[in-house]
Amino acid sequence: ALTVRFITRRFIGDYDPTLEMIYRHVAIIDGEMVHFEILDTAGQEDSLQIEEKIKWGDGFAVVYSVTDRCSFDEVMRLCFLINHLHSSPKRGAEQPPVVIVANKKDLQCDRMVSTEDGENLSKALKVPFYEIS
Repeated sequence: ALTVRFITRRFIGDYDPTLEMIYRHVAIIDGEMVHFEILDTAGQEDSLQIEEKIKWGDGFAVVYSVTDRCSFDEVMRLCFLINHLHSSPKRGAEQPPVVIVANKKDLQCDRMVSTEDGENLSKALKVPFYEIS
């Protein structure tokens, strides 16, 4: 739903999170036309599938739900994998951009992960952090 909203600027309430999709999008960023290929994963991959998808990517938004502590607990592991897989000699020394995104901040009554938890993790991993709905 987050990817669809980024591309269309509309919220799609009826969304199947178990479908994996590649979206293509063009945007103007800092006056320059940028072509995106966004892999929206289903989040149900095994270790080998996750590694292949991380190798495919050039930048990452690691998204968790503030209403799901388990999704938050996966963030550190995924960030470690991204750094590990992109630090090979074949790829060069430059790490890809990574941001941590906490989704569903509007669901305060169901919150299981505090804003402070997200901020602390982002500081520890030295990556930007955003909370959104």
